[in-house]
Amino acid sequence: MKRTVIGLVALLCLSVLAPTVSAQMVSELPARTVEAEAFEDNEGVLTPKDIASIKQVGSAVVTPDGDHVAYTLSVPANPTESNKPASSQLWVVDVESGQATPYATRGNVRGLAVRPEHNTLTFIDQLGDTETARLYEVPLSGGEATELFAFDTSISSYDWSPDGSRLAFYAANPEAEETESDLPYQPEIYEEGLTFSYGYIADVAAGTTTRIDSDRNVSGVTWSPDGSKLAILTAPTPRVDDFYMKRQIDIVDASSGNVTSTVEHDGKFGPLAFSPDGAHLAFIAGADIHDPIDGRLFVVSADGGSPTALMPDFEGKMEDIRWRDSETIEFLASEGVHSTLATIGRDGSGMERILSGDGPVLHSLDAAGDTHAFVADAPTHPREVYVLNGTSPERLTDHNPWLADEEMATQEVVSYTARDGMELQGLLIHPLDREEGSTYPLITIVHGGPEAHYDDGWLTSYSMAGQMAAARGYGVFYPNYRGSTGRGEAFAKSSQGDLAGSEFDDIVDGVDALIDRGLVDPDRVGVTGGSYGGYATAWMSTRYTDRFAAGVMFVGISNNISKWGESDIPEELFLVHSRERIWEDYMGYLERSPIYHAGDAQTPLLILHGKEDPRVHPSQSLEMYRHIKTRTDTPVRLVLYPGEGHGNRAATARLDYNIRMLRWFDRFLQPDGSAIGAR
Repeated sequence: MKRTVIGLVALLCLSVLAPTVSAQMVSELPARTVEAEAFEDNEGVLTPKDIASIKQVGSAVVTPDGDHVAYTLSVPANPTESNKPASSQLWVVDVESGQATPYATRGNVRGLAVRPEHNTLTFIDQLGDTETARLYEVPLSGGEATELFAFDTSISSYDWSPDGSRLAFYAANPEAEETESDLPYQPEIYEEGLTFSYGYIADVAAGTTTRIDSDRNVSGVTWSPDGSKLAILTAPTPRVDDFYMKRQIDIVDASSGNVTSTVEHDGKFGPLAFSPDGAHLAFIAGADIHDPIDGRLFVVSADGGSPTALMPDFEGKMEDIRWRDSETIEFLASEGVHSTLATIGRDGSGMERILSGDGPVLHSLDAAGDTHAFVADAPTHPREVYVLNGTSPERLTDHNPWLADEEMATQEVVSYTARDGMELQGLLIHPLDREEGSTYPLITIVHGGPEAHYDDGWLTSYSMAGQMAAARGYGVFYPNYRGSTGRGEAFAKSSQGDLAGSEFDDIVDGVDALIDRGLVDPDRVGVTGGSYGGYATAWMSTRYTDRFAAGVMFVGISNNISKWGESDIPEELFLVHSRERIWEDYMGYLERSPIYHAGDAQTPLLILHGKEDPRVHPSQSLEMYRHIKTRTDTPVRLVLYPGEGHGNRAATARLDYNIRMLRWFDRFLQPDGSAIGAR
């Protein structure tokens, strides 16, 4: 059986001790440059080149007759030819036959919708030499997409009136002032002169457009079923911090464009939907201003006012909602690492589960007639279109058929107890050719947020080693540490006010649980993650350096004090994470910063960061690098990606990251220290 990993016999015969950091190791770091040709294609197991070619479904809508599902398909660029982000295509699949047909494969489709009463699909794109993103239309029967509506600036998002004649949308203010100067150089004034997005109502046939009478920044529009009103999401400014922490739902009279009332709720907001009779509005939001995630279900009068929380004690996270009828809400939720589809009465009574437990991980919900469609993934494949067939979801599309020929390692849901008694969950991908009684190196992958969680679905990407590492002889661990979502409000808040405390101890406790099971070599444990997961990686590589033999830190935090002053979300950081101002305890925040412990670092650390990251400034990585480089002899390397932000989007940058990550772990976790391309 062909493998890209070190042969198991050789693996077991070689020393199982972690590589000792030495001057020789520093001089023999993995190569500075990445050559794609040197990273061989290997038959039967997943490699970075394979991951770079994976297509995934983005969004999906059911046609009114329930016979077809229209969806967007993300298609990556060839990383050896072009460093571009993936394109998004429009496809339609026949529910009965499963035949999938491309409808629009050029451009970059988003905002997919069915236009009511017109038998067409509409989407936002920017085709040809147009300078703005516009609305396009294509018949449900297929054919060429034609431009339907354009505005002075790019359309950000939209919603159709019930009869398909009027369009509610939001777009950047076309009358925004531009600074003029006679000088050949113009400085940028930080956080001033921001361009607002306003809401508009357009009569498409008449060609008239009216601005909604609100001076707040609009980021969502939804029609009521009778077309008499709109619900819009607004914030006081376009700043990201205000988007997260200061948005509200405003009710708009559609005939005048005037805001008539507001929903009285503070917290993060997610999807919203009017009831079929137009009397109520259901929405997903944070429980309060301190809830880190929009994951709770509320109902309020369509005239605004104070909402009612339907399931305040639900130990899960709401993902999507729709009204089945005017008295019943259907919702999609995460419960632990699994998905739940259920219904509940408008008054909060009579919850009934339709789907729950094992099965594909469901990410979005749409329905028409008897057809329910989901975007979903599973441990063996990324996101595809599923439909509900009786009592179980059935996969309708397969855009990566070659994955069926790849060997996949076993993926297991693991439960363990933290040192303070809290019960926790995670996921483990076993080494592909694991032999009972043998121990293996482990890569621990920490999610960001921390308001996120890992599901029991597809866990391999350019920044998550997953099945690629399993094929190379690693176990791969994905802990859902405290503060993760999917387990209710209390659990999501359980890490607040304790940065890098119990939340990161949970990760170490998870590793210990796997060691105690006899699965993991304690001297060959690695760690990686991005954003808050990058913070965890830096913490494990300094404060817990005796436990981790290699780290790969991505867009991570190293200094909590400077992070606060550099980030675009300082209020979000305070309200849902720290719950204390940094100037109230400078020393405490410094001690919870990886740079404070960098002098003790013995963990070889690869640091990667997008040069244009607005969320975690690249200086966080510069600080981490400089402290380790100056205060220790530990191997450290900093890689910056020009043009990339808080995570890599372009194809070559993603492939480069993937190869560097695996090569670093091979160098410091495999017994012979071999690197990719050097076997």
